[in-house]
Amino acid sequence: MIYIGSFLHATNQEEQEEAHRRHGEFNMIVEATDQQTAINMFKERLLELRENSNFFEGVCSIFFVHLLEFEEFPQNKAKMLYYKSVAGDPVMPFIGCAVPSSETDGCKIYTWGGYHPEIDGQTPKIFLEFKA
Repeated sequence: MIYIGSFLHATNQEEQEEAHRRHGEFNMIVEATDQQTAINMFKERLLELRENSNFFEGVCSIFFVHLLEFEEFPQNKAKMLYYKSVAGDPVMPFIGCAVPSSETDGCKIYTWGGYHPEIDGQTPKIFLEFKA
């Protein structure tokens, strides 16, 4: 089975300045024989990341939000996972990492410039645009 776990984290919560405290979300994916094995594999990898990266520094809490289970990857139609919508304008930049590994963390800095996102200071190309 294929398992995708969704997590929230609060990192460096001991810091006095708000800008030095971090919070966010991430997902993990693994193929395992059952749910408990998948959960154990998630935990093992998180412990490794805590030890060998700066993702979960200082006083850090990780929250297991939910677990998705698939027999196989979708073949005929893409599935949407982890859509997020937040009210209001983004205030602080955040760091996002896609499939981090020991070779590269794949991290980028996301900010908001006017009415469009900026990733590492660059405005990304629009993939799809819907108008009223």
